[in-house]
Amino acid sequence: MSQEIFNWVWLVLLIVIITVRKAHERKAGQRTGLKGNPPLEAILMMLWGIAASVLPAVFIFGTWLDFADFPFEVYALAGYTGTALFLISIWLLHRSHTDLGKSWSPRVEPDPERRLVIKGVYKNIRHPMYAAHVLWGIAQILLIPNFIAGPLALILILAVISIRIPREEESMIGLFGDEYHQYMKKSGRIIPRLTS
Repeated sequence: MSQEIFNWVWLVLLIVIITVRKAHERKAGQRTGLKGNPPLEAILMMLWGIAASVLPAVFIFGTWLDFADFPFEVYALAGYTGTALFLISIWLLHRSHTDLGKSWSPRVEPDPERRLVIKGVYKNIRHPMYAAHVLWGIAQILLIPNFIAGPLALILILAVISIRIPREEESMIGLFGDEYHQYMKKSGRIIPRLTS
């Protein structure tokens, strides 16, 4: 398969994942934004948004990033693997939102009114939404053969979650105490723990 087809695959899947997220935000009555986040985190999240959407679009539709194109041919297997990972990330993001339901919030600080969700995809992984974003970043590397537009989203989302996860977990411990400590022992952060 030619790279042009994988470019269109990336574009279609980007639209799908954004649509899934927006639909769940609307359903939960929440909206993702940068307001209220620490400055470094807000900047990293904004840069991630650009790296996950704008830069690949520039790669596909423009020539500004041609200097950073891979100097070798990428095999179709990479594109197929990237497509599969992107589809898994879309499913995982959807499933995460569905399992959380009204307990989802874009803020790090949990709402005391909400319950601790440890079923569904949350049974073995505490942060499946971040895992979905990591899979998206890996998929982008495989679908976009450019040293800037390919890996930058993954690098930035890893930076974001390295800041957010410790804050979120501290907040969850403060809210749920020993129940959350027990949950931590049975689940992985962004990689599922299959044994307790």
